[in-house]
Amino acid sequence: MVIAEVTRRLLGNLFEFEDLGAKDLKGIAGTVRAWAALRPSSAEGRFEALHTTGLTELVGREEELELLLRRWSRAKRGEGQVVLLSGEAGIGKSRLTVALLERLFGEVHTRLRYFCSPQHTDSAFYPIIGQMERAAGLVHDDEPRAKLDKLDAVLAQTSTSAEDAALLAEMLLIPNDGRYPAPDSAPEQRRQRTLEALTSQLAGLARQQPVLMIFEDAHWVDPTSLEVLSRIVDRIKTLRALLIVTSRPEFNAPWVGQSHVTSLTLNRLGEREAAAIIARLAGNKALPADVLAEIVARTDGIPLFVEEMTKAVLEAESEGAARRTVAAVPSSALAVPASLHASLMARLDRLGPAKEVAQIGSAIGREFSHALLALVARKSEAELGSALDRLVQTGLLFRQGVPPQASYLFKHALVQDAAYGTLLREPRRALHARIAETLERQFAEIAERQPELLARHCSEAGLIEKAAGLWGKAGQQSLERSALIEAVEQLTRALGQFALLPATSESRREEIKLQAALLNALMHTKGYAAPETMAAGERARSLIETAEALEEPPEDPLLKFSVLYGFWVANQTNCNGDIICELAAQFLASADKQGMTAPRMMGHRLTGSSLLITGRFGQGRAHLDRARALYDPAQHRMLTTRFGQDTRVAILWYRSWALWALGYPEAALADAERALTEAREIGHAATLMFALAWTGPTQYYCGNYAALSAQAEELVALADEKGAVYWKAAGMCMQGLILQQTGRAGEAVQKLISGIAAWRSTGASLFVPTQLSWLATAHAELGQFADAWRCVSEAATVIGTSKERWYEAEVNRITGEVAVRPPGSEATKATAYFERAIAVARAQQAKSWELRAAMSLARLRRDQGKQDEARDLLAPVYGWFSEGFDTRDLKEAKSLLDGLM
Repeated sequence: MVIAEVTRRLLGNLFEFEDLGAKDLKGIAGTVRAWAALRPSSAEGRFEALHTTGLTELVGREEELELLLRRWSRAKRGEGQVVLLSGEAGIGKSRLTVALLERLFGEVHTRLRYFCSPQHTDSAFYPIIGQMERAAGLVHDDEPRAKLDKLDAVLAQTSTSAEDAALLAEMLLIPNDGRYPAPDSAPEQRRQRTLEALTSQLAGLARQQPVLMIFEDAHWVDPTSLEVLSRIVDRIKTLRALLIVTSRPEFNAPWVGQSHVTSLTLNRLGEREAAAIIARLAGNKALPADVLAEIVARTDGIPLFVEEMTKAVLEAESEGAARRTVAAVPSSALAVPASLHASLMARLDRLGPAKEVAQIGSAIGREFSHALLALVARKSEAELGSALDRLVQTGLLFRQGVPPQASYLFKHALVQDAAYGTLLREPRRALHARIAETLERQFAEIAERQPELLARHCSEAGLIEKAAGLWGKAGQQSLERSALIEAVEQLTRALGQFALLPATSESRREEIKLQAALLNALMHTKGYAAPETMAAGERARSLIETAEALEEPPEDPLLKFSVLYGFWVANQTNCNGDIICELAAQFLASADKQGMTAPRMMGHRLTGSSLLITGRFGQGRAHLDRARALYDPAQHRMLTTRFGQDTRVAILWYRSWALWALGYPEAALADAERALTEAREIGHAATLMFALAWTGPTQYYCGNYAALSAQAEELVALADEKGAVYWKAAGMCMQGLILQQTGRAGEAVQKLISGIAAWRSTGASLFVPTQLSWLATAHAELGQFADAWRCVSEAATVIGTSKERWYEAEVNRITGEVAVRPPGSEATKATAYFERAIAVARAQQAKSWELRAAMSLARLRRDQGKQDEARDLLAPVYGWFSEGFDTRDLKEAKSLLDGLM
């Protein structure tokens, strides 16, 4: 191999895979080391190169390196490992990973590196897209076909299917030229399949040879990439792979405590180690003892600070200038970042024209392309090249590739911060405006499909109106793609920008639209009744009332209804029966007045739901039947993101609830299963979580415990991925119910207590009487009768104040069961509760609730020796039913009746 080939590979022009075999490497090791000595600055570890000069010998980190090597040995045997490498800025996390790469020099393995960015915390897939672009060698000037050719070459290494390739091309924003099948699924389905495709890529690579993954700066990870990372952590256990995740201490890794996950925290170096770094940097140039001591004292054991301050001193033109450089640095240990800033400022000031290029790069971001920099800098190629060479030679920038296809990376985020901090306010704003203009004109595809990137520069440039629109566009895109957490952040930024603008008719309309979108996103991330959601709903309603008073109706006639819906659902979740019935009636009246089908359909859906919650099952079913008749998939499925979930799925679930209560369990189960099937077909995460949660009780009451258990597990996992506390709490309560029904009352108590607490933390009180009754049953089975009585008493109190009466009969029945359980049970009290349950059920025409209460009272009468009375009570109720004889309650009722004959 010639040195050009080695250089090409080291600069990462192939993949970020280290695919050189041991035989090849043995023969060229000397050549590589010679090359590295000549070009040390271009071989920094962050760009897949081998960092083989200067400070690559670790100081004070030998034990940590040995731990990583042991984890690597286990990973190679198929015992996949994860190491969480944590430490403050500049402590040497990346340097430790580079040292590991050096120790693995010569081993056959695949290497993958990912870099998060503080400027892209709400850009979905940002570090993953960056890695794949570098791996495939994608550059801005490539035609779409060329990009796809390069992507195909990379994906061929893992025999990626055409379907997965289409998803990855879409993630990379590369237009499909027809070589892949066009994705025909809904956005959320495509998103989930993309997550799985990325995980499958790792598995495919690990089958060929061991994989080392380094995921840097996870404290800046976007939520979607964190989902991918979580999937990898779960999957990696059985793969030949080691994943190292570096982060600052503020990152709370959700995987701590798992058996294959190791947490490793880097501490500051001692004075001896700091002095050793200084000595290595100084080489043959001796530093005065007092200057050396000052550097050690002022950098307080942070390796990056030691290095940068030492370089600042070494670059000084005289010993006096060196002493002045040291004296300018703060001495307090608490001011360590300030000490780095001071030394970097000194170094930047000596760069001449290169300082301006560093400033421009810092405004673009931690990493930037030569193409974008050249267009923004507006310098001759010779002048720009000279400045960049100077920055690379000083070690402040690292370069990958050859200009004009090169990319650059600041050595550390703190170096970028220092360069950016040298910009004055007005030049900084002008620079961001120039970057925004360049992106919009020369990188139109990126600007169109990543509006958050352009929005950030417009915000910094003070282009408030343009920034507001772009943040809003980014938020709407994220909402459509089910990137809910990113949507909340982007929409919040958009509204913050609109608040700075003069109020106009156009701005008010746009603000209403964005506020409605934010309300939608918050419902599924924070919870329907969380303070943030309630506040967003109140704000949206206020904006609409103001617009109507000014006779400025929104351009979108459905916008008002989506806001009213959000306000209704927040009050429903906070459960005030009178208010939700009133709001639903207002909604339906406004819809009838407007005459549009979609609002009328939604009005009947809300009215039916409100009537069910307040215990009027027959009336509720009638409205739901009308809503179902009005629903047209071709016209109304697109309303899914507007109203939080697909309306037909919601109608089916509520209708299944009504049908079960009214005594039609087979029809109820059919609606519940149809709702879940359609939710999966739609592929919208919020709709699926809704269906998984609320079709579960129908499965439970029909005795389908296995189906309920599977739904609960799926719901909790999906809610974890989406950061949806509300839905996770619902899933936990379902899990508690299953535990209680399968004889594990002790576990059920703990799960239900946790689930109810999480549920209430979102501001939700809807279904609390139901959850408390489940908990009361578990307590009673354990003989914890005081706790059981406390739960049923609280459930009854909540029903009385909230008017949530759909479960009132069952709460009374369960209270009777609590009364009849303990030794010396209170049969008279139990009888009163059972009779009260029967009376409530009859008043509500709820035959299924009546059957359950009649069975409880019949068992009590049987145990008292009153078999005829028990039979006469239960037989007519059972005889009313015409279907569902294979469901749990009806089978139990028949068995009980047979025993009474």
